[in-house]
Amino acid sequence: MQDLTIVKVGGKVVEEADSLSGLLNDFVSLPSPKILVHGGGRSATSVAARLGIETKMVEGRRITDSEMLEVVTMVYGGLVNKGVVSGMQARGCNALGMTGADMNIIQSVKRTNSAIDYGFVGDIKEVNANAIDALLKAGVVPVIAPLTHDGNGQLLNTNADTMASAVASAMSALYRVTLVFCFELPGVLKDIDDPGSVISTITPDVYENLKRDGIVADGMIPKLDNSFDALKKGVFQIKITNTAGLASPSAGTVLKL
Repeated sequence: MQDLTIVKVGGKVVEEADSLSGLLNDFVSLPSPKILVHGGGRSATSVAARLGIETKMVEGRRITDSEMLEVVTMVYGGLVNKGVVSGMQARGCNALGMTGADMNIIQSVKRTNSAIDYGFVGDIKEVNANAIDALLKAGVVPVIAPLTHDGNGQLLNTNADTMASAVASAMSALYRVTLVFCFELPGVLKDIDDPGSVISTITPDVYENLKRDGIVADGMIPKLDNSFDALKKGVFQIKITNTAGLASPSAGTVLKL
C-alpha cells in the first residue's frame, strides 16, 4: 500500500509570513502523495474586527452566525487558502486550494445536538475518498480549507483538526496514512516552558495519565481525542510536531494504540 502524508497546520503557522515560508519549504520537500489541511482562526478574528463583527467563542469553538460565516468563507477559503497555494506554486508544487464543497469531497450536517447554538457549524458526515484520490493520482496536492457543505447549498464552518482526522481515516482505505499535526511547539511537552521536554510516544494509557496530571489540557485534549479515534479507524501513524519536524522521522510526539 502506498504511503500518504496528511499535514494539518495550525492557523498561526500559515498566517505569519516567516512561519508560512518555513512550512512551505518543509512541506513541498515531503514525498508525494500528500495533502495539507489548514486553519486560519486568528485571521478570521482580525478581519471580523475590522468589519465590526464580534467574535464569540465557547471552549475554543467559534460561534458562526450568518455574518461570521461570510467572514470565515472569505478568510479560510480565500485569503489564507490562496496564500498557501500561491506559495506552493512558487516552489514548484502543483497545489489546488479547495473546501469540502469542491468536488463534493466533504459533506457535513449542521450541528444541532448541542446545548449551545453554534450557528453554521458542521459535523462531518462523509468524506469522498475517491474524489481526493483522483486528484492525488493526477499529481495534484489538495490544500483543504476548514469549510464543508451540507449537500443542499449551505456552507458550514468545520474544525480543521476534525477535518484532518476524518480525511485521514477515509483515505486509510486506499493508502498507508501518516497524519501530522503541525503547530508552534516541537511536540507534546511534559513541561510547557521547556521545549526540550517532548514526550516521544503517547499511548491511550499514557494519555489518560497525562490528562489526570494536567500535563495535557485545554485545546490539546480534542486534538488527541480525534487522533486516537483516527488510529482506531485505520490511520497508520499520527505525529504532533512543528514545521522543523515535518521532514524528520524522529522529531515530535508519535501517537500509537
